Amino acid sequence: MAKTLEMVFRSEGGKEVTLSIADPKENLTLAEVTTVMEDIIAKQVFESKTGDLSQIVEARINSKDTAVLV
Repeated sequence: MAKTLEMVFRSEGGKEVTLSIADPKENLTLAEVTTVMEDIIAKQVFESKTGDLSQIVEARINSKDTAVLV
């Protein structure tokens, strides 16, 4: 099963920006993810078209099963 960590931020322009990371470690905690998201905002690691990332919206882990038929 493929898993992806999605970290959703709000930019200074009010738009949501999602960073997706494949294969997050098991037993990832909210505290660990929140700390990383706060560091990303504080250090302005990424640029977006609608301004710097300024606020945490949510973090989620998506799981995806794929069944190969052929």
